[in-house]
Amino acid sequence: MHRRTFLKTSSAAVATLAAPAIVSAQAAWPNKLVKLILPYPPGGSTDLIGRPWAELLSQAFGQPFIVENKGGAGGAIGTEAAARSAPDGYTFLMTANNTLSILPQLRPVSYDPIKSFSPVARLGDLLCGFIVHPSLGVKTFAEMVAYAKANPGRIAYGSAGLGTATHMRLEMLKARAGLDILHVPHKGSGEALTSLLGNTVQMMNEVNPIPHVKTGKLAMLNINHDKRHPDFPDVPTLTEVGYPGADVPIWFSMLAPAGTPKEIIDRVNAKMAEIAATSDIKAKLGALNIAVTVQKPDEVAAYLAADTASNAALIKSAKISME
Repeated sequence: MHRRTFLKTSSAAVATLAAPAIVSAQAAWPNKLVKLILPYPPGGSTDLIGRPWAELLSQAFGQPFIVENKGGAGGAIGTEAAARSAPDGYTFLMTANNTLSILPQLRPVSYDPIKSFSPVARLGDLLCGFIVHPSLGVKTFAEMVAYAKANPGRIAYGSAGLGTATHMRLEMLKARAGLDILHVPHKGSGEALTSLLGNTVQMMNEVNPIPHVKTGKLAMLNINHDKRHPDFPDVPTLTEVGYPGADVPIWFSMLAPAGTPKEIIDRVNAKMAEIAATSDIKAKLGALNIAVTVQKPDEVAAYLAADTASNAALIKSAKISME
């Protein structure tokens, strides 16, 4: 037998023998602990959303799904760690869209948000909107716009930092409504809320002021989503007040390192769709101001691509930078 023929025949034999082993490994998945990397510290929105999902996935698959918080660099450190992980179905990334569709356009990162990952599922969408201090004397979105136009630069807006999704929401509002509003970046949403309650800034767009809206200390003017907040049925969406396509979504997803077997991804997606239909997860996430949204992996990929393109256009037109 010629050497080339022997090698081809041997390779084919090895592949034939290996194929059942690969299929068997995928069929047996998971047979050990599964790690969920969250690229932010404990206590933040991603952490609060990720933990109920981890608990219910553990119950569904009979193996522990363990949260590993790996914060730093605006989410880049944990996201990079997930991208470098083995694509064997035992490491996933749970993250807000900021690390995928915004951050890579503002600073160098070692991962490609499209090529480094395979989308698994959408975890949910943040339900919040523009919230103002009563000192402005406005009670509706239209009144706020009128005030801002009559008093350019008088409204100060507190964000969780430069290049965050909530910063992007302000820039979109300024562009679409033609407003002059002062942006005041903070070291997180907690610090921004302190400024809002103290009237150092007069506007925010985060979930942590919502308890103060419920007590009447602050007023919510709209919801940046295609559906209203169930706790505030009278508060209109941004589309309903005349600004369609201006929401700048804040959404959360689960992804796997590129190369993770499709069979595993599809199994996880199907199970998460089942979980998403239960009252348990809806109640847990609803308490966090999260709307559960079900999508298949290819739908998540398409949504991410569209979100990335939209944010890229906004970053360019508003000349946003991390400096």
